[in-house]
Amino acid sequence: MNVLEGFLQAEINTQELYEDIISFITSYHIRCGEFEGNEYIIKKMDQTNFILFSEYIDADGEREIHGAISVYRNNLIKEINNCAQVKGIQIIDVN
Repeated sequence: MNVLEGFLQAEINTQELYEDIISFITSYHIRCGEFEGNEYIIKKMDQTNFILFSEYIDADGEREIHGAISVYRNNLIKEINNCAQVKGIQIIDVN
């Protein structure tokens, strides 16, 4: 499973989490930062570029990142909304 598929399966499960993620992605008040989901982190680089990755803490307490992808804002929203629709989650219009 690739990083994007893993992210969608792990994080787009409830209406509340979907709305929190979409709000983080689309907010113009958050210029950069991280959103910590259940398993994945969304790192906002700027208003249009994001990095998705899962984060593990090893036995020494060190942060390990085994795979990451960069995603353009509109593509990320499209993938999230497609997944949410399949799972019966009410889609938010962000246009």
